Amino acid sequence: MRKIIHVDMDAFYASVEQRDNPALRGKPLAVGGAAARGVVAAASYEARMFGVHSAMPSVTAARKCPDLIFVKPRFDVYRAVSQEIREVFAEYTAMIEPLSLDEAYLDVTENLKDMPVATEIALEIRAKIKAATGLNASAGISYNKFLAKMASDLNKPNGQAVITPRHGPTFVEQLAVKKFHGVGPATAEKMHRLGIETGAELKAKPLQFLTEHFGKAGPFFFGIARGIDERPVRPDRERKSIGAEDTFAVDISALDTASNELRSLAQKVWSSCKAKGLSGKTLTVKVKYADFEQVTRSRTTSLPFADLGDILEVADVLLAGLYPFKRPVRLLGLTLSSLFADKEADQVDEPQLGLGL
Repeated sequence: MRKIIHVDMDAFYASVEQRDNPALRGKPLAVGGAAARGVVAAASYEARMFGVHSAMPSVTAARKCPDLIFVKPRFDVYRAVSQEIREVFAEYTAMIEPLSLDEAYLDVTENLKDMPVATEIALEIRAKIKAATGLNASAGISYNKFLAKMASDLNKPNGQAVITPRHGPTFVEQLAVKKFHGVGPATAEKMHRLGIETGAELKAKPLQFLTEHFGKAGPFFFGIARGIDERPVRPDRERKSIGAEDTFAVDISALDTASNELRSLAQKVWSSCKAKGLSGKTLTVKVKYADFEQVTRSRTTSLPFADLGDILEVADVLLAGLYPFKRPVRLLGLTLSSLFADKEADQVDEPQLGLGL
């Protein structure tokens, strides 16, 4: 039986800004651009009370919270703080799988402190992070990654929760599938159409049914519905792509509307790249029509994308190539792959080449 901890920093970017600027403490804060096409990268808990959340258009956030304060992101600072946090993790285990700057899985089944109780390790880690950075972290503890991730949300902010092997299956059965980590809005909607609303209803479906409707994800859903997740914590986990997508409340047909939606996705993807110190060479636009037919268009450049403007230029061309749309569009997605660390990209001494469009 493994002992897995999922550590998740509370409102990380916003909390760093409030830590470094006392005038921002206790106030509704959004990290991101306030411009007409800006997107919220992170929101403080004070802002979340008004319904502001990450990936929300800035104009929407400002409308929900008129007193919202926008702060430009400082990814170099966030990376430095993230490194401090990972140094704390390394005091306890070498089995660390970072998911982003502000969260990671830790396997503490065998740990460097020979501590037998994972909940006590999580308490110590959270206390040391607070002492080192001044920031709060939440944690989830369980016997697998899926349940540890779910547990870390139960007592946020600045708390922790444990899901034991005895209670894991029952916890999953009672949970709405739309709250499952790994089940996005589109998948949740598909499950809804198939009569699956809860973990218990997911558990009732045979493996063949889930594989037929969800492909490679079918066995994963079959397992987690029973509280089973055999994925190991992988300290050598390599990010293959960074993407974002949005399912619309109302299908769209106009190119300018789709282009505006794609711009928001591009800003989200590029912000995520900068936070992780990455760029990429392959950009893919995904369109899912109202009848769930899906098409993609990709373009690979000779060098990693240098900035958001380059991504937007290619994304617009790829999207225009699919217009006029065959049917109304229910979902748009944007993915950057063929990833490089910023340092690797910097070592390419030739100038950024034209995109050849």
